[in-house]
Amino acid sequence: MTVRTRIAPSPTGDPHVGTAYIALFNLCFARQHGGQFILRIEDTDRVRSTAESERMILDSLRWLGLEWDEGPDVGGPHGPYRQSERGDIYAEYARQLIEAGHAFKCYRTSEELDALREARKAAGMHLALKPSDLALEAEEEARREREEWPYVVRMQVPASGTCVIDDMLRGPIEVDWAQVDAQVLLKSDGMPTYHLANVVDDHLMGITHVLRGEEWINSAPKHQLLYEYFGWDMPALCHMPLLRNPDRSKLSKRKNPTSINYYRRMGFLPQAVLNYLGRMGWSMPDEREKFSLDEMMTHFDIQRVSLGGPVFDLEKLTWLNGLYIREDLDDRAFLKALMTWAFNEEYIGQILPQVRSRVETLSEVAPLAGHFFGGVPALREEDFETVKLEREELLKLLQFLVWRFEVVPAWHKEALLAEVKTLAGYFELKMKEFLAPVFIAITGSTASTSVMDAMAILGSDMTRARLRHAIEVLGGVSKKQAKRFEKEYRDLQ
Repeated sequence: MTVRTRIAPSPTGDPHVGTAYIALFNLCFARQHGGQFILRIEDTDRVRSTAESERMILDSLRWLGLEWDEGPDVGGPHGPYRQSERGDIYAEYARQLIEAGHAFKCYRTSEELDALREARKAAGMHLALKPSDLALEAEEEARREREEWPYVVRMQVPASGTCVIDDMLRGPIEVDWAQVDAQVLLKSDGMPTYHLANVVDDHLMGITHVLRGEEWINSAPKHQLLYEYFGWDMPALCHMPLLRNPDRSKLSKRKNPTSINYYRRMGFLPQAVLNYLGRMGWSMPDEREKFSLDEMMTHFDIQRVSLGGPVFDLEKLTWLNGLYIREDLDDRAFLKALMTWAFNEEYIGQILPQVRSRVETLSEVAPLAGHFFGGVPALREEDFETVKLEREELLKLLQFLVWRFEVVPAWHKEALLAEVKTLAGYFELKMKEFLAPVFIAITGSTASTSVMDAMAILGSDMTRARLRHAIEVLGGVSKKQAKRFEKEYRDLQ
């Protein structure tokens, strides 16, 4: 048997370090067994998936040094490798499940589903909706079908009993079927959910081992049941521990920079980031901290993965990155790394138009454009004294902007300007007044290039990191304030 593993990221935002972490372990497992590693794009979310996000995912994984044997950009015998291009395949398998009695059409409306869940909650019952809970009277179902109401395809699931999942690291895992709902397999727009697409694609692409995050443990019974329904062998499952913040909470962009793009923009070396991700819950046989990808692949053993929940410590990563700079880079290599990082033609080409019209001597360029070549500005509370806003209103302005920027589908100046205009109107501020604290947070000064252009050039993660840093410099948002802000922000949307 040829070992085949895969990674299936969703192109719905910036490339996450968690994606790189799982990709690294799948690649090492495959290579250690002389197997193949496949990249598949899970782009069935038509609203949030973008070509730009897909490009960033591929680019960031390659920046780290991760390569795949098959994928949307390199091809392969099991394509297409974008799920959006495999719709007819999923529809056919959904039809087979319906005909075999393993799935059914559900015409329930979202309002009816909400009411069902609320009723069960009020009665103290489990919230998982079973086929019997969703069933309509025969006449009503026939009417909705005759009138061509929209429907989803859901899978049949047991009402009671226990499902046992075999995990490569955890051994047998028991999940109560009472907690498993009648999962939607095919959405009303004809696109599959992750659950159907994942099972069908893994089978058709010959995936033998699935290494994924532990958040998928509760979905494993549905996947195992689908394999049984189809009569297919199920790949071996291995649920990796989630990356954690220092406070042990799940790694999230609200507490820690999570995008690979952020670490790239901050000037971390790809080999240091990859090395650090390899240390997340795994160790070399000799326990050394510093090792290359080739060394990790040579010595890789999945049984050396610890289930304790690895902590993503930015200070430790920074220390390791410094080690690489001092030990692995001579002056020539250091210069090359600097030029690749920021002093390259593509990046400089975006910045020159911002500074050329503002300078009279070349010596003025560095002070004016320094914020393009740094990380987080060294801000102080006093830097915001010129901003004519009360402290809470200032914090709210910056926090709302962070939240708005977190959901911008395509990061470009026009999209950012639209968000800024919306919030300026909400706060009843002129654009110049609204942007005053943003200017300081992003550039670290009150006199520099256009802040809108700066945010577009710096990118989403660096922009949000600087805004969050400004919030912390101003004292941060308390739990009480956060609740008020969140309630007000929901009303704004």
